[in-house]
Amino acid sequence: MSNEKAKDVVIAFLGTGQMGTPMAARLVAAGYLVRVWNRSPDRVKELVERGAHEAASPAVAVDGADVVITMLPDGQSIETVLGGPEGAFTTVAKGAVWLQMGTIGIEWTERWHQSATEAGVLFVDAPVSGSVSPANEGRLIVLASGPDEARAIADPVFAVLGSHTFWLGGAGAGSRAKLVLNNWLVDLVEMVVETLRFSKSLGLDPRAIVEMLADAPIGSPYAVAKAKGMLDDDFTPNFALKHAVKDSLLALDAARAADEELPITEGLIGAWQRALDYGAGDLDLSVVYRYRGD
Repeated sequence: MSNEKAKDVVIAFLGTGQMGTPMAARLVAAGYLVRVWNRSPDRVKELVERGAHEAASPAVAVDGADVVITMLPDGQSIETVLGGPEGAFTTVAKGAVWLQMGTIGIEWTERWHQSATEAGVLFVDAPVSGSVSPANEGRLIVLASGPDEARAIADPVFAVLGSHTFWLGGAGAGSRAKLVLNNWLVDLVEMVVETLRFSKSLGLDPRAIVEMLADAPIGSPYAVAKAKGMLDDDFTPNFALKHAVKDSLLALDAARAADEELPITEGLIGAWQRALDYGAGDLDLSVVYRYRGD
């Protein structure tokens, strides 16, 4: 979509946290008229400086918007933002497209799909795979699912935010795919922790092992980067531990509902939750390495 055409589309962006801020910034830069709202008003100052319009409430942000984007951490947060006298559902227009892009799990996704349908809103379940750096660079992977009639307005938005959009079918498929991908990611990080500790216990230099993995087909750029960060004690957040734990619990719930087992995730979740107890929730998920001892 050209900048001129983007100017005709009004986007209400609700939730400008660590991921939402760079996503909203890209939409502003692409020429969209973006209204932003966040529970903590300080989080929208940078976006206003870039050209976004600060809204006093979710209702004000959504009033007359063509597209509503929610980038919130869980279903309960969405409930707070949508409901009440200043909630988004008090002013949302029938026929508006709601792009639900946070990771909220299957049950909440089904609930909001039903609520949107009752309100005459086109609901697109579209969580994203990727962290802060891909969000800044427009390289997120969008896991979209929802009605075909929403695609004409949704696809240009997704093209600004991501490098690839997968349309997976009816609403709910995107959230299911996101749980699978995040479960893979969490298990991979746990494997890195185990590998570094195993190396040290055998009297090996873990950095040498990481270099071997970087040069081997069994290695993974993501795993190697996380390993180096762990060894450097660098836990700058790209994907916060608190969100990783939340998503892991959602994956475990979904697996049980499907009569499936996730033994690796079952095995790590206790240790990861203990890391939260140490106050590490806002650091990168790789910080779990710090709390495994020497």
